[in-house]
Amino acid sequence: MTMTRPFHRRAGALAAAAFVAVAGLLAASPSAVRAQGWEPSKPIEFVVPAGTGGGADQMARFIQGVVAKHSLAKQPIVVVNKSGGAGAEGFLAMKSANADPHKIVITLSNLFTTPLATGVPFNWRDLTPVTMLALDQFVLWVNEESPHKTAKAFHDALKAGAPNSIKMGGTGSKQEDQIISVMLEKSAGGKKMTYVPFKGGGDVAVQLVGKHIDATVNNPIEAESHWRAGKLRPLCVFDKDRMPYRDKLTSTQSWNDIPTCKSAGIDVEYLMLRGIFMAPGVKPEQVAYYNGLFDKVRALPEWKEFMDKGAFKQTTMKGQEFFDWLGRNEQLHRVLMKEAGFIAM
Repeated sequence: MTMTRPFHRRAGALAAAAFVAVAGLLAASPSAVRAQGWEPSKPIEFVVPAGTGGGADQMARFIQGVVAKHSLAKQPIVVVNKSGGAGAEGFLAMKSANADPHKIVITLSNLFTTPLATGVPFNWRDLTPVTMLALDQFVLWVNEESPHKTAKAFHDALKAGAPNSIKMGGTGSKQEDQIISVMLEKSAGGKKMTYVPFKGGGDVAVQLVGKHIDATVNNPIEAESHWRAGKLRPLCVFDKDRMPYRDKLTSTQSWNDIPTCKSAGIDVEYLMLRGIFMAPGVKPEQVAYYNGLFDKVRALPEWKEFMDKGAFKQTTMKGQEFFDWLGRNEQLHRVLMKEAGFIAM
């Protein structure tokens, strides 16, 4: 009997400790519980299905930097550009990385356009949607020394000029930039431009600075530094509303000062996805980890500054809402691509 009482006391103490631990876990905040879930055990490969210097590349490298700066992940993020085949190289690499939670990809709207234009065996449903980071704008840009001082002047010149007399530079062929270019041509009565493809938005902006092309429809962030330097001029934004950012980027203009293309008689609107996907077959807790990581990134003051600098449309989605949006936009691109004659036969 003298031996059993200490044993019972020890057992009771252990049971009480276990109860306290379980109660503490149940009372913990959701973020604390999530913190005890899955985490990467090796470096995270961040695939960019586009060239260096473009909008997707800049966003990926920005995220890489702030995650490291604020120690938001225990493993480093390594950005890898896989731009071959209008991004097909990157998408196919992700599709084949079945159940690998250490790979993520940042997507453009080439998520939709590349398989439609090339017939490559890939669809966005082959991947696991994680989150929409933002939507990206498109701006009609010309060189600062261009004779076209307004969007209307450019549009009038397109309508009145000889076919193919205007050189429009863009990222890739049969992708977002060329789709917008075709929409511009239709708004000008079908007058054709000469479309010149480049590997990425950074290259496109440099070509416009050098006057090797006459215009571009680059994203804001891809041409922002050249605008600040007085080399490029924005004419209009392809959205129904002006961009809301009112801080001056040049001595006289902010993003908000750029009129909509529609106000100049150019009835063209287009927004581009900036989203995150994972490989097929990953687990819900692994998706939850990355959603938590990007929630932390979006809460940073640096993210707000990045959004302001690039004049992004700050729309975010995840879960079923994001999945449904992807389905609608796939169909929209199917219509646009068919009208432009870009769908692979």
